[in-house]
Amino acid sequence: MFKPLSIFLALRYVRSRQGKGFSSFISASSTVGIALGVMVLIVVLSAMNGFERALATKLLSVVPHGEFTSVNTPITQWQNTVGKLLKSDKIVAASPVINMSGMMQYKGEVKGVDIKGVDVQLETQVSTISEYVIEGKWQSLSQENSLIIGSGIAKKLQLTLGDSVQLILPQEPEKQNSIGTYNSLQKQFPMPLTKQVTVVGIFKFGGMIDDMNAYMSLSQAAEFMEYSENEVQGIRVKVNEVFSAPTIIRDAAYSLDHYVYISDWTHQQGHLFNDIQLVRMVMYIVLIIVIAVASFNIVSTLIMAVNEKKSDIAILKTMGASSGVIMTSFVIQGLMNGVLGTIVGAVSGVYIAKNLTPMVSAIESFLGVKFLSADVYFIDFLPSYLHYPDVIVTVVTALMLSLFATLYPAWSATKVEPALVLGQS
Repeated sequence: MFKPLSIFLALRYVRSRQGKGFSSFISASSTVGIALGVMVLIVVLSAMNGFERALATKLLSVVPHGEFTSVNTPITQWQNTVGKLLKSDKIVAASPVINMSGMMQYKGEVKGVDIKGVDVQLETQVSTISEYVIEGKWQSLSQENSLIIGSGIAKKLQLTLGDSVQLILPQEPEKQNSIGTYNSLQKQFPMPLTKQVTVVGIFKFGGMIDDMNAYMSLSQAAEFMEYSENEVQGIRVKVNEVFSAPTIIRDAAYSLDHYVYISDWTHQQGHLFNDIQLVRMVMYIVLIIVIAVASFNIVSTLIMAVNEKKSDIAILKTMGASSGVIMTSFVIQGLMNGVLGTIVGAVSGVYIAKNLTPMVSAIESFLGVKFLSADVYFIDFLPSYLHYPDVIVTVVTALMLSLFATLYPAWSATKVEPALVLGQS
């Protein structure tokens, strides 16, 4: 079978190198280093993709993608505003909301809470929080003086279904009808609003959402805030592309005829996405450096090979072998380490990335530990999502680094002078 001279020489030199201890060790270490670097890089990028996907599919299924909040006066006839927003093909759903912050008191214990007055039906189109109710039912929110709280709040105050708790909410000074000599003092320190409500549901999602959030019906919240019928504080929306939410929300605001604050999920939860991107970039740089270091072991291997084969190179030159043939033979010889390491690393990396979640779960079960806690994070497992373009970029990068590592030793082989080498033999 026809075989180019450069490939023949490269294979011949690789076989002759296998029996030599130190040279063989350096060659093997470069292959192993490249394989480990490629494998770890693929696994880490898959884990980062998994976290990003979990952020989009789980956390952002509960957190509204965007919200329009009135600046001065409440939004009147909120049904019309929702209708305007839904005319955009990029907005999937919209729901009214009244946000309140205050304290919840039960048997001497006090806990700060963020209370959201929502429409029981429309809220399920914007948020999947109803799916995480572990005690009671979401529909019970329509009952009079009812409240659904997070499991963190329930744990802090030792609450169960049916317990009656007191809500303490701040009141705006202008809403008080104060008289007497202490009128001005009351305007500066208004009496808080208090109301007894009953816990009709407890949800468990994970993270800070369980520790701070509570839900009540829109009508109850409007009564607290002294809103008229069909008046709300804001509109929450769900978009079709979560990572394009800032642009979509900003464009949708132009259709409103009310003065509103514009916010999207990146204002509250964007740090998680930014952290994922930062870790991805840092790990990519670090592991590329690891692959580069392993690749440049090829330099040592080829330099030793050139020194060992100076006589052969001189003879080949006297027989008419061109510098291109000699250089190509050493480039191919060095690339074999890079190609082998890259293939092994890519195959093992893809396999581990596809099975990372069950593998980590098995390790957790064996060690009896939990690496991710749902009480701190919004997930209790290590997610993984293999993105094949990441694999391609990693493989191409490793091969390019391996190729660059072969150029100088291969070039130095072409500079061997036959007269000097053979004259010393």
